[in-house]
Amino acid sequence: MPGTDTAASIQLLTAAVIPVLFAIALHETAHGWVARYFGDRTAEMLGRLTLNPIKHIDPIGTIAMPLILTLLGLPAFGWAKPVPVVAANMRDPKRNMIAVAAAGPVSNLLMAVLWAIVFRMMLGWDQPQLGLRQFVLSMSQIGIYFNVLLAVFNMIPIPPLDGGRVLRGLLPERYGVKLDGAERWGLILVLLMLTFGILGRILLPAMNWFVDLILLLVGV
Repeated sequence: MPGTDTAASIQLLTAAVIPVLFAIALHETAHGWVARYFGDRTAEMLGRLTLNPIKHIDPIGTIAMPLILTLLGLPAFGWAKPVPVVAANMRDPKRNMIAVAAAGPVSNLLMAVLWAIVFRMMLGWDQPQLGLRQFVLSMSQIGIYFNVLLAVFNMIPIPPLDGGRVLRGLLPERYGVKLDGAERWGLILVLLMLTFGILGRILLPAMNWFVDLILLLVGV
């Protein structure tokens, strides 16, 4: 029935709000935390070391792009407002930037583990509030999958994604400079991969592996 489908869609959207927004906020804040540890306080001075999702929303990447892709029938993806990092302020800019870039995806994998723990707890919750139990189960499932998606997607070694930043730090400087020059084409390449289904074939096996591992770790 149309009314039932609409209600289910609204419930699913409501369950997704908290895990999606906080996955994005944690991802960006983690970059800033690690940058501060290595000596760059730029994000802190600009008020970006916060888990307040509003501080990290990019009108195009967080709202417009996912909405447009959804309307076009394509898998939705987007990005948050990047946390500002000044590598020159760090003690060892080239090496430290590897850790700064990796911090976002790692934080999402850790958050996925936390959501998996919540999921396991809800499975064993035998209480009369079944509606609340099902809602939290849905929210935790979304939290697991969205955080894993965010981590795996961002570790694709294409700049300006985090994986591209990690690769930049690992490469000899003469190759790293060439990678810097290719950065402006990075998002175009990602969109092309998305359009032709290449991105899904890369992401899904990796996502399934991480989700299975996380559920195994928490005993689900």
